[in-house]
Amino acid sequence: MAKGELIGRGRTADVFAWDDGRALKLFADWMPAGAVQREADLGRKVHETGLPVPAVYGVVEVDGRRGIVYERVEGPTMIGMFGKRPWLGGKLARTLAELQAATHAQKVSGFPSRREYFARRTRATDALSADQKEHILQALHALPDDNALCHGDLHPENVLMTARGPVIIDWIDATQGHPLADVARTWMMLTMSQGTEETPALVLLLIKLFRSLFCRAYMQRYLTLRPEATRAGIEAWLLPVLAARLVENIPGERDMLLAQIAARL
Repeated sequence: MAKGELIGRGRTADVFAWDDGRALKLFADWMPAGAVQREADLGRKVHETGLPVPAVYGVVEVDGRRGIVYERVEGPTMIGMFGKRPWLGGKLARTLAELQAATHAQKVSGFPSRREYFARRTRATDALSADQKEHILQALHALPDDNALCHGDLHPENVLMTARGPVIIDWIDATQGHPLADVARTWMMLTMSQGTEETPALVLLLIKLFRSLFCRAYMQRYLTLRPEATRAGIEAWLLPVLAARLVENIPGERDMLLAQIAARL
């Protein structure tokens, strides 16, 4: 069938209305078929845990592009809600932490390794010297491992605020590993992200004004829910998290990432 109206747009895919309460996530033509199938397979496995995530109905091809048919979940993103109701920032930050803690409570098998994900991306970047990569990989392999479910990219643009409650989307980087590796990624995104081309100017201003308050509320809530976690443990994961981010080639981030990596090395 033909796709319906455009209802969302991201860096790797557009989201269109589909039939019968469903949505089509249609990927850019440069996305490998294997990556699309992997997201669909991971999405099904995550949905089986009972977490608040969209159901996956299958992989299709439309207009020469591969796509995944999902349950249609309607509502603003968490960052969109923050832009309209900034006074809810603390509550939204705590909700983000609660969703992440619930995700980490899931012990899973058969998912890719979070540690190997970081190692592969560190090796792949051309922004680091061989010596820097070796130091980062040594630090990575000295860190503890686990089999907790990790989203891999949990931040306010990957949470939809729906009538039934918050729903986590975009599980393409889902892995199993140590939960603090996942927290470190979220912390990096919250403290460094400058938004996207689609982020309204007012929202960017609000992020600058309230970023520290949001980050503090998020961290305090997560550490309360998972008292075995520590700030030092999260800090230890930031080096491989920063190195892995380099391969994403986000405009304006490279120098900032390299400076933080150099400081930690």
